[in-house]
Amino acid sequence: MLTVILGKVFNHLSLDSNSRLTIISTHAVIGTLVILVAGIWDAVNHLQNSPEFFWSDPHIVVYSGVFMVAIASIFSVNLLMKNSIHGILKRGMQLVIIGSVMQIISGFGDSISHDMFGIDGLLSLTHQPLEIGIVLSALGGFLIIKARQNSNLKAFLPFSIVTFLLITSWLGFNFALYFGHYVQCIPIHLIFSSGCSIL
Repeated sequence: MLTVILGKVFNHLSLDSNSRLTIISTHAVIGTLVILVAGIWDAVNHLQNSPEFFWSDPHIVVYSGVFMVAIASIFSVNLLMKNSIHGILKRGMQLVIIGSVMQIISGFGDSISHDMFGIDGLLSLTHQPLEIGIVLSALGGFLIIKARQNSNLKAFLPFSIVTFLLITSWLGFNFALYFGHYVQCIPIHLIFSSGCSIL
């Protein structure tokens, strides 16, 4: 049913494959950057001891970035169903789809977690899958741009690389907390009011 509705919408839009690939890659990369910037904004709010709740302004901006990645994912599903796509281009679209699904599921899980337990730490059962989904979406956007670098997307390639490196660094920092959380959480405790609670 959903695929029929989406098929009708995409037929009505009548975009060619190149336009759809541009939408997919730019939304995946820019959505990831929006999520990252909003996450930094959220950290600054923690420094200012602003009230923490699931529908705070930084969180709404995060959800806007997730929505952009979800749009890229929907376009990817449609393009993969209608066209025979292979190689790095197909892999990039699959990563955008998987990353988007992980973000949406983890986002709902985070909402439930906030409702049940209140504020959570930097490390939680919902944050890490969410961050992995963000990294996968950024990587997918990069791979699509890399595969299409002979097109008008070539100028967007450095931007996608920087976005992927920034979000991967953030994920790497968070995973490093699992192994050295006692030392690394001392300065972090001031930023995140619940400290670096480890699961």
